[in-house]
Amino acid sequence: MRQQERLAGADFLRAAACLLVFAHHLALRLDMRRIPDELGPTANILRFGNFGVAIFFVLSGFLLAHPFWRAIDDGSTMPSLRHYTIRRAARIAPGFWVAATVSFTLSLTLLALPLTAELAFRYVSGLLFMSQWHWRTFFPVEADGPLWSIPFEVTSYVLLPLCFFLLFRLPILRQRPLLARFAWLCVITAVLLAHVLILTVFPLDDIGRGWQYGFQGGAKEWMPRYNPIGFFAIFALGALAAGVEVMLPRRPSAWFDAAALLALAVSGYRLVISPGGSAEAYGWLEIPYGFPVFPLAIATALVSLCHSQRLGRLLDNAPVRYIAKISFGIYIWQEIILISIQRLDPGSFGVSSEIVVTGWLQSCGLAAALVLLVASLSYHMLEKPAIDAGNRLTSRQSNRATPFKV
Repeated sequence: MRQQERLAGADFLRAAACLLVFAHHLALRLDMRRIPDELGPTANILRFGNFGVAIFFVLSGFLLAHPFWRAIDDGSTMPSLRHYTIRRAARIAPGFWVAATVSFTLSLTLLALPLTAELAFRYVSGLLFMSQWHWRTFFPVEADGPLWSIPFEVTSYVLLPLCFFLLFRLPILRQRPLLARFAWLCVITAVLLAHVLILTVFPLDDIGRGWQYGFQGGAKEWMPRYNPIGFFAIFALGALAAGVEVMLPRRPSAWFDAAALLALAVSGYRLVISPGGSAEAYGWLEIPYGFPVFPLAIATALVSLCHSQRLGRLLDNAPVRYIAKISFGIYIWQEIILISIQRLDPGSFGVSSEIVVTGWLQSCGLAAALVLLVASLSYHMLEKPAIDAGNRLTSRQSNRATPFKV
């Protein structure tokens, strides 16, 4: 994929996704009962920064699917699964494993949790990217809640080439772009039916269910609506958007600037109207994060920004590109830093402040500075060396356009 196609707008949405999730976790630490009434609506909207998770899934599906669509349209063979696997592992595994290990250690030290077989099993299942299949292991570690989504996305990494393998097995789809995209719509339909089947066949009882019982109670509250197959539906919408994007003319157009603005406005509106509903913003078929309106709007924005005249380059400015570069580190380290601040300073985030918003903002500033620092170190000292090693192992592959996630 050419450089301008790969980057236009994608860095902006990647940066927006990680900052939305960060804002969500900061808002969870704001005492809503003590803030001025006029700030209530804004604080409630910030709590829905969890929509950033959906952006990550759409973005990953969009970027990872491009080589497969181009191969189908060209009538060539399926891209190397060996190269695909190596690059995904190099981008995700080292940072995830280190963050999970640090969090597991903090659980036993800073949080003073007893080392139990169940705690260890959750940690090991996370390291193996298998924690997503049961509510007991849903959260691999206690001191880093956001890590739950990484094994979910790894499932999508596996399902994406498997589904494309089915398409490549049908010669009638070769060099027939519209027919191939219709086949992918059939894949999405099958995924949604599988999600409904999971909801029907695997209901959970109410024993120990709810966030008042901790992470495992919260996981039991989320599942089975939160399941890897349902999240692959979000991922697959991004893959479908990639199929649409590669069919479009290469020439940029101002119409795409307008379409991107409209799509971003729709996604923003869907997020803003979420307060008042469930904290997870369950949408169609009880898939979270405003499905399908929000992920479809993000997918449309991605396609449009790739072909825009100015907006894509405007949004992908230097600060945004840097945030996007370290966004995986921001995602995996933020909760560790936030919990550490709270444990080391029990009065942080406005808990002991008479003006709660001022105290919260001060702690947020400290947390943001530490998160950016740690994420930068994580990228340069841990993630980039692994990415470079993966690139060297797959240097014969011409396409390097592989995103990290989420």
